[in-house]
Amino acid sequence: MNAELSIPDSSLCTKATELVLELSPKFLFNHSVRTYRFGGLLAQREGMKLDPELFYLASILHDIGLTKRCDHGHSFEVDGADAAEEFLTHHGYPRDKIDIVREAIVLHTSLLAQEKQPEIALVHFGAGFDVGAFHIKDLPSSSVQQILEAYPRLGFKKAFAEVWLSEAKRKPNMLADRVNKEIGFMDILSNAPFED
Repeated sequence: MNAELSIPDSSLCTKATELVLELSPKFLFNHSVRTYRFGGLLAQREGMKLDPELFYLASILHDIGLTKRCDHGHSFEVDGADAAEEFLTHHGYPRDKIDIVREAIVLHTSLLAQEKQPEIALVHFGAGFDVGAFHIKDLPSSSVQQILEAYPRLGFKKAFAEVWLSEAKRKPNMLADRVNKEIGFMDILSNAPFED
């Protein structure tokens, strides 16, 4: 694995990883790490400068709103942003960086993220590559394979579809429900170019 894609070894990143491991099923945890890794590959390809710790925190925490403990009845990206803010505030992370993590989580399913700073845009693109919304062929196949071997999908399509459809059913007219109706998210997920 390239050094540029290494998970930052700060105490805060370690605690965030432990939190997500505690809260999330393994398939969702692996998706969050793959989001960071795939986004990192894109950053390398494009020569983007970024804060690796900030990008990692936004990536690893981006789907915690889909976990039972962080679900407070709002759209999952808002619940996730709230939970991430609470966690980062508790650990004394700077306010301006917390705001960036919040924005990355809230916008990670939105095209608006593409116009934002790298740490926000790359969460959107990294997650998008993993669910099949973007062309993974745009990234080096050997690096993609290394990521998939290190953080296997574990039946991601089926497992994520169940979580997503549950979210849509429980929260009509919120993000998951709207995305299912407007762009056919289940079709995108089922046609993702990865074997599960």
